[in-house]
Amino acid sequence: MIGSVTRITFVGCGLFRASAPARCSALSQSRLLSLLLSLVLCTLLALAPAAWAADSGPAPSIPHILVLGDSLVAGYGLGPGEAFPERLGAALTAKGRPVRITNAGVSGDTSAGGLARAEWSLDDKPDLLILELGANDGLRGLPVDALRRNLAAIIEACRARGVRVLLAGMRAPLNMGADYARRFDAVYPELAKQYGLTLYPFFLEGVALDRALNLPDGMHPNPRGVEIIVQRMLPVVERELDALRR
Repeated sequence: MIGSVTRITFVGCGLFRASAPARCSALSQSRLLSLLLSLVLCTLLALAPAAWAADSGPAPSIPHILVLGDSLVAGYGLGPGEAFPERLGAALTAKGRPVRITNAGVSGDTSAGGLARAEWSLDDKPDLLILELGANDGLRGLPVDALRRNLAAIIEACRARGVRVLLAGMRAPLNMGADYARRFDAVYPELAKQYGLTLYPFFLEGVALDRALNLPDGMHPNPRGVEIIVQRMLPVVERELDALRR
């Protein structure tokens, strides 16, 4: 490249050789020196960002949270952006914690349904999975042992992939009888203890049975109810994100 520039410079100077050869020679050397200095400066400027990036290390990745659950997180009866995962993401971002959130809630899903789609949900490579399942098991009076097996299998699938789990507990409906409710409610703390998980004891804490915070069906939180769930769970989720960083 320099040889090409030099040739052009001397050809240009040849136009003036007859009238001012000394001036042309000095001008050629001056232009050549300027070009060389410009090339060196451009090279240094081009290398500077790469050197800075190497010194500063890789940029921190944004945590990915996947919420695996039923209609309570799917956003049943709510408008766009009003479901629990979306509102949780907005609350975290507002606190300077940008995250990517995947809403993997399916209305009507049981723990068996969640297990059936757990593997392909995990293919999205979340860092943290919030596991909210069991409400429909309780409403249908499904066997408590099956609930335990299904949740345990989901937890083990997460462990195999290195995904952290935050377990959201559920409570059985009172009309299923005291013995069923006792065994059902015990599943969540027992699994949390067995696998060393963080347990949020009751997903609907502060919202369940409050008409002002639920849709007319009395079971699904309205937008106000969702906000209360988010604010109650937010500190727990933040601690899980801090644990991921460590």
